[in-house]
Amino acid sequence: MSSEFASNEPRIALVTGAGSGIGEAMALSLGRSGYHVVVSDLNLDAAQLVSDAIQAVGGMATAFKLDVSDQSAIDSVVSQFPNIDILVNNAGIQYVAKLESFPADMWRKLNDVLLVGPAMLTRAVLPGMKSRDFGRIINVGSIHAHVASPYKSAYVAAKHGLIGFSKVVALETAQHNITINTLCPSYVKTPLVEKQIALQAAEHGISEDDVINKIMLEPMPKKAFISFEELTASMHFLISDAAKNMTGQSLVIDGGWTIK
Repeated sequence: MSSEFASNEPRIALVTGAGSGIGEAMALSLGRSGYHVVVSDLNLDAAQLVSDAIQAVGGMATAFKLDVSDQSAIDSVVSQFPNIDILVNNAGIQYVAKLESFPADMWRKLNDVLLVGPAMLTRAVLPGMKSRDFGRIINVGSIHAHVASPYKSAYVAAKHGLIGFSKVVALETAQHNITINTLCPSYVKTPLVEKQIALQAAEHGISEDDVINKIMLEPMPKKAFISFEELTASMHFLISDAAKNMTGQSLVIDGGWTIK
């Protein structure tokens, strides 16, 4: 185990939205690295499958049904796991529509899941992290925390907000061995993105191939989706002692999108 482990007890890592996609990849990687992973997801069956996969290779994991937009659920998970050392705020949803046709309740829901949820989970775990003088918080943001795309007003607003929120928490925890950072990848081939391809094709009136090539990959000089391996490696760097003074930052992995 790496030097961020201060005792013989395994660090506890809570990953949200861990039943598939990026969250699943991060949970599996943490499990292989000796963390006790709380695999949380709105879909308990999906979380259980990931938890089982971690245990099958000798890791420690617990599945937990978690709706990050439900404060009582947040309070419950922290009550059951009071010693959370690593928090990965990954749970996400997407909806694509022009603002004037964007359902108001859906706009609020996206912000509840993508911004309010991470804030309230961070709020819940901070007292324990401060008492142990150790904590690593990683927000899975997006390239859309830095740039905008049409028809994604709620998503872009929430991801931009996540950057500002992280900066404030970084200042409030600077006297402790706690860091908070945001991973900002461009498109990753996840189930969420797969659904988005179809939605964007309908909204733009183009084919799904054109969505991939002319919208998603067009801004990227490298013209490639970001891999799970890139994100898990970045996560491990951010929770390591090597990054103990890196806080309030966004780590952009975008194939050159934002340098143009």
